[in-house]
Amino acid sequence: MVEIAITWEEGADRDVGLPTYATEGAAGADIRANLPDRGTMTLLPGARALAPTGLRMAIPPGFEVQIRPRSGLALKHGVTLVNAPGTIDSDYRGPIGVILINHGAEDVTLAHGERIAQMVVAPALRADFAEVDAVAGTGRGAGGFGSTGRG
Repeated sequence: MVEIAITWEEGADRDVGLPTYATEGAAGADIRANLPDRGTMTLLPGARALAPTGLRMAIPPGFEVQIRPRSGLALKHGVTLVNAPGTIDSDYRGPIGVILINHGAEDVTLAHGERIAQMVVAPALRADFAEVDAVAGTGRGAGGFGSTGRG
């Protein structure tokens, strides 16, 4: 287990709570909207908005936090993340916000304290990039975007 140090933004509602795992087997911890006015935010169809969480965190080197959509919001309302998954790097210390988009046909109103996304803590490997004259071939080759078929 890795520890993520979390602090609150000035003015954030601490009663909203820290990220929490909903079940014993959950990979993602739910994070909640922490709206400055403690009210609601409405996403019109096609609109996107930055939902504040009121949190800042210190992620240890060698790890990242991925921000992912909540499946219930996506299925029931068409609300997902513009940049799914969003990555929070270990050296970022600013406020955590979630970029939401409404792909549905109806307005969606989100309440202060509502679960809006989930965060997954993952190892982040770094690579050495080496320029070569050519890359080794494979059976698949350059086939992509459906080249392996359906079914």
